[in-house]
Amino acid sequence: MIGKLLWTVALVAAAAYAQSQHSPAAGPPVSPPEREVKAYTLPPDKLQKAIDYGNARNRLHFIGVAYSILVLAGFLTWRIAPGVRNWAEGSRRRIAQAYIFAPLLFLALDVANLPLSIYDQHLSRKYEQSIQGWGSWFWDWSKGEFLEFALAGLLVWILYGVIRRRPRLWWFYFWLASVPIVVFLLFITPVVIEPLFFKFEPLAEKQPSLVAEIQKVVARGGLAIPRDRMFQMQASEKLKSLNAYVAGIGASKRVVVWDTTIQKMNTGQTLFVFGHEMGHYVLGHVWMGIGATCVILLVFLFLGYHSAHWALGRWGGRWSIRGIEDWASLPVLLMAVTVFGFLAEPAMSTFGRVLEHNADIYGLEVIHGIVPNSSQAAAEAFQILGEVGLSDPNPSAFIKFWLEDHPSIGDRVRFAGEYDPWGSGQTPKYVK
Repeated sequence: MIGKLLWTVALVAAAAYAQSQHSPAAGPPVSPPEREVKAYTLPPDKLQKAIDYGNARNRLHFIGVAYSILVLAGFLTWRIAPGVRNWAEGSRRRIAQAYIFAPLLFLALDVANLPLSIYDQHLSRKYEQSIQGWGSWFWDWSKGEFLEFALAGLLVWILYGVIRRRPRLWWFYFWLASVPIVVFLLFITPVVIEPLFFKFEPLAEKQPSLVAEIQKVVARGGLAIPRDRMFQMQASEKLKSLNAYVAGIGASKRVVVWDTTIQKMNTGQTLFVFGHEMGHYVLGHVWMGIGATCVILLVFLFLGYHSAHWALGRWGGRWSIRGIEDWASLPVLLMAVTVFGFLAEPAMSTFGRVLEHNADIYGLEVIHGIVPNSSQAAAEAFQILGEVGLSDPNPSAFIKFWLEDHPSIGDRVRFAGEYDPWGSGQTPKYVK
């Protein structure tokens, strides 16, 4: 799963960095917690559900990696890719071959991995993270497949064209070609891709008073986002999770607030969540994330080049693969990237935690003076996020190290209550 994503979907993920991941009209904001939030706590019934949900998701992740490797190994052993290649080569045009081979191969991989995707959605429904019906879920899955096919055909065509022309440095030249695709996807994601899955409406029509408050935060952060680029996303048709963020670049830049956030949080709490996400933009985290993705992709391509040549030298004949320039070598490359991607997870998680902590600091600073008792509003927001998302208060040290790309909710609640440069006469880190 990881390898396939890095080759065909990771570019979309990079383009959507700092965004997550559909509804009745938003109800009135809920009241803040009755007591002051100083620590993240859950009632006993929710605590056990949070632990069970976290354990189930963690098991699914590691099982999913192993299962994906087995699927790719099966595709090689049973020579599925060579069979698809032979069919694709019935066309003389290389781009036609790419758009026959890549969609068929990835469809077969996705169908093989579909049980894990279905189980993941089952967990989301069981633990009340999703309310999406199975018909709607399969329709979204299908739309994702069509998007993937379009992107995969293009990338595979470029990849194997470069391999044939630069057999020793194809990994570098393909990387150069992928960088502008990352930026382009970052631009089109909020205006082309996200509306395929969620409904967006002008926020000013739904929540004019919230727009006025968001504009104060945006102005204080030095961003220029007019009212007509602020939208409410109808998340509640499919999800129970909460979010508010800034998306896109240039002409596609926009503010997005999920209707679930408006339903579950008051204005001050929503402004902190938004301020945190805005911090990713103001602090350059979006470009850092894209840069990190590009560096990781370069490393993986280099390692994939060497490991694929080694594997094909040993087993290429048995797999009926003619060489690295053969379309059928793609599962070998995907296998290499899957393994390397899994081993790189701790480093990527650590990088994510650093960025998220800095965004927390920015969020606290940018709403200070705009939201009364802003530290408490932030702590309350984290408490609500944890309750709704069933965040485990005490994940194991290994899970924190390997998988957690955000600080724990407990750590974030404590930090929100302790961070007070204004009271101690210090200069705020980001928002002066």
